[in-house]
Amino acid sequence: MERVLLSIGHGFAAESAARALGEGWRVLATTRSPERVDGLARVGREPVIWTPGEADGALVAALGQATHLISSVPPDRDGDPVARALAPRIAEAGRLRWIGYLSATSVYGDAGGGWVDETTPPAPGSARGRARLEAEGEWQALGASAGVAVAVLRIAGIYGPGRSAFDQLRRGSAHRIVKPGQVFSRIHVEDLGRIVAAAAGQEATGPFNLCDDEPAPPQDVVAFAADLAGLPCPAPVPFEAAELSEMARSFYGENKRTRSLRVGPELGVTLRHPDYRAGLRAILAAGG
Repeated sequence: MERVLLSIGHGFAAESAARALGEGWRVLATTRSPERVDGLARVGREPVIWTPGEADGALVAALGQATHLISSVPPDRDGDPVARALAPRIAEAGRLRWIGYLSATSVYGDAGGGWVDETTPPAPGSARGRARLEAEGEWQALGASAGVAVAVLRIAGIYGPGRSAFDQLRRGSAHRIVKPGQVFSRIHVEDLGRIVAAAAGQEATGPFNLCDDEPAPPQDVVAFAADLAGLPCPAPVPFEAAELSEMARSFYGENKRTRSLRVGPELGVTLRHPDYRAGLRAILAAGG
C-alpha cells in the first residue's frame, strides 16, 4: 500500500521528519498561508491550505488519502484544535493506520533537576504543560475510537540550522542567564526528524521522549557557540536581574533532565548529535 503522511501544521520539525522518511512516501503538508504553497511544492510536499477553526473541506480530503498523520499544532484554550476538527471525520478515514502527536516535555513539570523518562508519570506545573497533557489525551482517545495506533512524541527544546545559539549571537539577542543548578534538555532538529520518521515507519505507540543525551545549563550552550564561531560572548546575568518576558521566565520554573528509554532500543535510532557540542559543530560546518 502507498504510504501517505498528512502533516498538519507543517513547519521546522515536521519538515525534518518528512525528509527523514525517504523514498516511498507522499507528504501532504498543511499551511495557513497561501504564500507558502510554492515553497512547499518546491521541496516535494503537496500543500493543503487549512486554518484551525475554519472550513475543513481540504483537510478532510487530505485525511481521506492519509495512511499516517502527524500534528504539530499546539493546543488552544479549548483543547487541541486539530483533534477537535478531526473527531467527526476520523472514523471515515479508512486508510489511516498511525497518528503521531508532537507534544512537549513540559507535561512532566518540574523535577528539581532530577531525571524524567517515559515511565515518569506526567505532572505538569504550568498551563502550557497541562494543555499539552490534555491534548495528548484527546489524541489517544481519538485513535482508540478509530482503531488507529497513536504515538505521543514529547519533544525537548528544538534547535538546528537557522535556529541555534549562533543565530542569537549574530542578532545580538543571545543572553547568558545564570540560575544555579538550572538545566534544559534539547534535541537537534535532524535527530527529531529521524525519530518521528522511525516511529511512523514502525507505527509505534505510546510516549517517546525526543531529547539528546546531555541536559545542560543554557549559558554553557551560548558560551560554547560563541567560542566555536569566534563571536563575542555575552556577559553572564543572574536570573534575578534578567529582563525576561513572563513566558521566558516561566521556562526557568521547571528544572529537569530528560532522557529516553525507548528511542534507541525500540525505534533503533542512534542520535547523530548526542549533545549540544556535536549539534553546534555540525551546524557551523554546514555553514549555519
